[in-house]
Amino acid sequence: MKKALNAWSVPANVPFEALFPALKQAGFDAVELNLDAAGAGAHALSPETTKAQLREIRAMSEAHGLPVHSVSSSLWGSAALGAKSAKYTARELLSIQLELAEGLGADGILIVPGGIGDDCSIAEAWDNALSALETCRDLIEGGRVRVGVENVWNNFFLSPFEMARFIDTLDMKNLGAYFDVGNTMIFSQPEYWIEVLKARIVKIHIKDFKKSGWNAGHFVNLLEGDVRWARVIEALKTAGYDGYLTAELSAMPFAPEYLYRITADAMGIIIGQ
Repeated sequence: MKKALNAWSVPANVPFEALFPALKQAGFDAVELNLDAAGAGAHALSPETTKAQLREIRAMSEAHGLPVHSVSSSLWGSAALGAKSAKYTARELLSIQLELAEGLGADGILIVPGGIGDDCSIAEAWDNALSALETCRDLIEGGRVRVGVENVWNNFFLSPFEMARFIDTLDMKNLGAYFDVGNTMIFSQPEYWIEVLKARIVKIHIKDFKKSGWNAGHFVNLLEGDVRWARVIEALKTAGYDGYLTAELSAMPFAPEYLYRITADAMGIIIGQ
């Protein structure tokens, strides 16, 4: 398995030309970039990012030997895949992410189903999310980029069985699970999710979580929480996963280069390097 960092962990004012060498020097093997609203930061992608800009970013990535392996997005909150109304349709936002991934040479993107609210029950959100992704079948199956649905704290996936059922119901080539290890800790141990999801897993996010009671706790730095990393890695190996582990942590504004190195070193211990 290889080490990657999500670019949200990098202070927003750091430009691409500084991001790539800093993360490479810290010991990461790849980076995950993010589709955000225009003006979100110096290393953020946006719906306005041009093909020429993508070529420049990819050239910097290749020059420093730090590939962009995935494209996440903060805009699924406004797209609300599964909601009754949204700023973007699933097809619009998915199209943008796939174009960005293709342009950067990434082999995966992250999407977030949800939409539960006062005007949308979980049953409605489930059906809406399935229908929305069905409209994207040709986009998802027609390319080489894998699309991972993530488990986040939006009350949509509360168990691995729901996540597996959602993916299996769609039964799409290139569609799988973008599994977040830390996000399950409020419910149950992540290795139990991996045991159920198995080969459906296409990408992995990692963060650590310190429990402070029943359904309570907070996120902490890697190796400072209660994730049983040895069991997680063993479960991933059993599931046949050998891709990137992408740390998704809070931005590191204080001595970021030092914190990049601490995170990369912690990931080396987790992986067993």
